[in-house]
Amino acid sequence: MTEPCITVIILAQDEARHITRCIASLAPLAPRIIVVDSGSTDETPALAIAAGAQIIHHDWKNYADQFNWALQSTGITTPWTLRLDADEVVTPDLAAKILALIAADPPIAGVTVDRAMYFLGRKIRWGGMYPVDMLRLWRTGRGRIESRWMDEHTIVDGPMAHIPGEIADINLNSIGSWTAKHNGYATREAIDQLSRSASTADPAPLSPQARRKRWIKDNLYARLPLGLRALFYFLYRYVLLLGFLDGWQGLVFHTLQGFWYRFLVDVKIVELRGLMHTRNQDLATVVEAEYGHKL
Repeated sequence: MTEPCITVIILAQDEARHITRCIASLAPLAPRIIVVDSGSTDETPALAIAAGAQIIHHDWKNYADQFNWALQSTGITTPWTLRLDADEVVTPDLAAKILALIAADPPIAGVTVDRAMYFLGRKIRWGGMYPVDMLRLWRTGRGRIESRWMDEHTIVDGPMAHIPGEIADINLNSIGSWTAKHNGYATREAIDQLSRSASTADPAPLSPQARRKRWIKDNLYARLPLGLRALFYFLYRYVLLLGFLDGWQGLVFHTLQGFWYRFLVDVKIVELRGLMHTRNQDLATVVEAEYGHKL
């Protein structure tokens, strides 16, 4: 069997329910697992160390800055680097396929894999949610994360290949935790949409699926009326893409993630624009005053 030659980077804060499971799934793959902790108040650091990972603390700004800092500052020497979230696991099938691909050493810079989303104990298969190919593995030094506040993708310098194996996203936290996290995501996405323009978009290549989704979002979704577009998107996912086939868990997931979250982003965009107008302040000043984020 090919010797593991991958460094894994995991960003974490208060992930005690997930971190041991996440690290255990990487046992066949990685001699070095780096958990970049941004200030956990639970047992995440101790559990990560006990599971064999290295803990490094770095204050949080956004996902892209945190991950790119880890790429540049943690002294990665393995030929390959893998990106994983704390509530995800690498399935045994995918681990075996990754090792086989590395042993073959094809002339590629990055690898996309399938992500499977589980919600309230059910695998979400419809509504365009499965499979989602994500660029998670790349040759060290040839990948980075887009500089965005939200909806950031991995980009690589060179050709890509795809492995039809799964990273499983299985979050064990409560719905209250899920909605609180997505409230924060909505703030970040509102900031991202207000602070970017087509002229500042990252020109680097994305994976084919990510490129299609980005084009639809920037050229179709963005042109629809605020608020109303969230309803259109939900109906597209739940009806046209058969999201209703995911059962009652799918109804909850597609409503919350496909409508409520998108509607909340639009509300925050309207709010920020209104505050900028009434206070005669720029976006950075308003965002720092209301949300504590430094742009």
